[in-house]
Amino acid sequence: MDQNPYKLFFVALFCLLILSPPVSCQLDYKFYDSTCPNLTYIVRKTVWSAIANDTRIAASLLRLHFHDCFVNGCDGSLLLDDTTTFTGEKNASPNKNSARGFEVIDTIKATLEKACPSTVSCADILTLVAREAVYLAGGQYFFWAVPLGRRDGTTASQSAANDQLPSPFEPLENITAKFTSKGLDIKDLVLLSGAHTIGFAQCFTFKPRLFDFAKSGKPDPTLDVSLLQKLQSVCPNQADSDTKLAPLDPVTSDKFDNSYYTNLVNNSGLLQSDQALMGNNKTASLVTYYSKFPYYFSRDFGASMVKMANIGVLTGQSGEIRKNCRVVN
Repeated sequence: MDQNPYKLFFVALFCLLILSPPVSCQLDYKFYDSTCPNLTYIVRKTVWSAIANDTRIAASLLRLHFHDCFVNGCDGSLLLDDTTTFTGEKNASPNKNSARGFEVIDTIKATLEKACPSTVSCADILTLVAREAVYLAGGQYFFWAVPLGRRDGTTASQSAANDQLPSPFEPLENITAKFTSKGLDIKDLVLLSGAHTIGFAQCFTFKPRLFDFAKSGKPDPTLDVSLLQKLQSVCPNQADSDTKLAPLDPVTSDKFDNSYYTNLVNNSGLLQSDQALMGNNKTASLVTYYSKFPYYFSRDFGASMVKMANIGVLTGQSGEIRKNCRVVN
């Protein structure tokens, strides 16, 4: 083994400065090249088929990755069903009746177990699926290399999901604090929020803006009037409209692009937590920048996704490689 002290020093320095947290140095861009060479093809083919059948699923698959990583790290814990020893994350408030796409993960895992048994972790599947969903919904500029080698956690926590996941009802400072606690900064917050360029939200997540903003009995005065009227027709002020859906980006709801930021500049963000980015000088400046420069959004979004995918990863002998993503081995 090469023990050149200068080489070891620069490797350690690279890990410290470039990859965060340091444990991510155990991840490798070529981790499965010899043990599961068809991994990317299998994932992409399955995600493509899922999107062809349901365009909404791209956003749902991306969201699974976010919601996994933000709760005790990217360890596939979101995928675990409840057991007699723990109550999992699927029925936590941010996920119940909204997290979807688990069947796509199951299909990929089953295919991989035939191609390369007990090799690819569910945590890595989620990471790759998120990348492929964005790539297939956004095109060639929305592609980034993904370091792999995560292992799966052996437990899950509903209470942790309730506590750690950002909520659309929280003020920006609370959401910022949750990002900071995961090693992410303001720029990452703005970039990862850009994932709301695809997908839909249930009416209950933004209805207060339409009828009773800040308990005023009136709509949010910052919301674009024409959008307000459209949303009030989709989500009338009655309980049975709570689960109806509206696009997070009404301009290009199925295309991953930078329209999300243009919408915010035009006071047309759907969620209050999104529009709040325009109420802070630092975040508003970044929103304006990415609304003008789509290439830099695509480049920087990938970098923030890699950073998020490094949160609390298990590597080496920690955790396990699940044979079924829904249950611990």
